[in-house]
Amino acid sequence: MVKVGIVGGTGYTGVELLRLLAAHADVEVVTITSRAECGRRVDDLFPNLRGHYDLAFSEPDVGLLAACDVVFFATPHNVAMNLVPELLAAGARVIDLSADYRIRDAALWSRWYGESHASPGLLAEAVYGLPELNREKIAAARLVACPGCYPTSVQLGFMPLLARGLVDPQHLIASSASGVSGAGRQAKIDNLLSEVSGSFKAYGVSGHRHLPEIEQGLSDIAQGKVEVTFVPHLLPIVRGIHSTLFARLSDTSVDLQALYEEWYKDEPFVDVLPAGVFPQTRTVKGANRCQVSVAVPQERNTVVVMATIDNLVKGASGQAVQNMNIMLGLDERAGLQQVGLLP
Repeated sequence: MVKVGIVGGTGYTGVELLRLLAAHADVEVVTITSRAECGRRVDDLFPNLRGHYDLAFSEPDVGLLAACDVVFFATPHNVAMNLVPELLAAGARVIDLSADYRIRDAALWSRWYGESHASPGLLAEAVYGLPELNREKIAAARLVACPGCYPTSVQLGFMPLLARGLVDPQHLIASSASGVSGAGRQAKIDNLLSEVSGSFKAYGVSGHRHLPEIEQGLSDIAQGKVEVTFVPHLLPIVRGIHSTLFARLSDTSVDLQALYEEWYKDEPFVDVLPAGVFPQTRTVKGANRCQVSVAVPQERNTVVVMATIDNLVKGASGQAVQNMNIMLGLDERAGLQQVGLLP
C-alpha cells in the first residue's frame, strides 16, 4: 500500500486530491496538513468525504511526511520550495501542484512571482509533470512539478503541430477561459456569485503568470523558441477550462484530423473528437480528461485547436495522481477512471 502525505489540504486542489485518492485501491493517505485547521477532522470541513477518511488536519511534520512514499504539495506558491529540500534529503518523493518548480530559470520565476526562489538548485532536477511529454522522465523523478491548468490545455492543444513543425512558432495565440475555482478557495470580491454570474471577462491581459510556463513547455515541444499571445478569461462557472488556440500553418497539405488521432491514440487521458465535433467544459467535468478538436476554418492557412479540461482534475489534482502512478510503476489510470458529469 502506497503511503501518501498531503501538505495543504484545505484548498480546492487538496480536497480534489482526497476525492480522487479515496477511489485509488493502492493508496492510503496517512497525513494531511493545515496550520489553520489543525486538529479539525477532514470530513468535518469536507462532508463529501464522510466514510472515506478517518483523519484530522495536523501541523506539517517533516519526519512524518518523510515517512510517506509520496508527498503532494497542494499549497500556494512559496510553500513547497521551503520544505521540499528537506523531504528529498530524507528520501521522500514529491509532487508539487504549485508553481514553485515549474519554471527552470530562477530569475524568470522571481520576476513573475515577486520574490527570490528558496531552493533554486532543485529547479534543474524537477521534472515537468506533463505525462504526454515527459512520461519516462516522470517515472525516474524524485521531484515532479505538476503543470498549471491553463498550460496543460494549451500544450496538449498545440503539441502535435509544434512537434511536427507545421506552424509558425513565433505567432501562436491562446485564448483561454476558466471557471472561478481556478482562483482558489479564498474570499475575493471578484469571485462572488453576484460579481461573476451572467458575465464574461478577460483578465491578466498585460501578462499572466502562466505565460512563461506555457512558452517554456511549448519551446521544449518545438525544440526551439516559441512565442505565445496568451489571454485568459473568467467564465461564470465553477469548474472547467476551454482553450481556443490559433496558429499559422506552414504546410496546408497535412491531414490534421488524422495527425491528432494518431498522435494521441495511446494516451489514456486525451480524447481527440471526430471532425466537426467541438469540446465542451461540461463533458470533462470531474474527469481526468482533455478533449481536443482541430479545424481549419474557411479553408485558409489558420488552424484552430480547441481543448477542454476540468481545471481541478486534468489541470491539477488528477494530473498529480497520474504522475504518482507513473512514478511508482502503477497503472497510470488507477484512481482516475471517473466519467465526466452530466448535466
